[in-house]
Amino acid sequence: MALAIFDLDNTLLAGDSDHLWGQFLVAQGLEDGTEFARANDAFYRDYQEGSLDIDAFLRFSLRPLRDHPPELLESLRARFVRECIKPLMLPAARALVDRHRAAGDTLLIITASNTFITAPTAALFGVPHLIATDPEVREGRFTGAVSGIPSFQAGKVTRLEVWLAAQGESLAGSSFYSDSHNDLPLLERVDRPVAVDPDAVLREAALARGWDILSLRG
Repeated sequence: MALAIFDLDNTLLAGDSDHLWGQFLVAQGLEDGTEFARANDAFYRDYQEGSLDIDAFLRFSLRPLRDHPPELLESLRARFVRECIKPLMLPAARALVDRHRAAGDTLLIITASNTFITAPTAALFGVPHLIATDPEVREGRFTGAVSGIPSFQAGKVTRLEVWLAAQGESLAGSSFYSDSHNDLPLLERVDRPVAVDPDAVLREAALARGWDILSLRG
């Protein structure tokens, strides 16, 4: 079986989970409508430009998990998935995942967004394996810190290598679908890199290297 790897935000989804979660928290009145929203937008622009300070972003984005009780967070997440994520699940993305499933491939989502907000989405797509940035948990509550290596840029490669060793899998025949130039380190490692509705930098790289370019939004 070959490994079919999918980025999540702006690839299988027509939006970015982390940015949307921040907007959702502001809409619920749980975070400041001016300062938090401004920082949320600024970090997202940095991500798009390839200049994101991942440590600073995670201190910002994981703080709300620390500051609110687990019961409230789980209730909020259920609403967030229902109201914000499900409408962004692209039908063509579902079909792509289903084609790889029918081919008997091993399905894996790998995303820089954290596991708390992305695990339900992976389940909705029926993808059994997820590598995401892991928030630290102690005594049943989030600490606001990260556990292990963030699943971002070269960190995706490192996290995937650990996962491959644990699962007894390899990258032979593997595919990786992504929209972002932040994923170039992993795109360069798989047998079949696919640029999905790519940003300008990734599109240029894909054209120069003869990679497939795919749209799931047409």
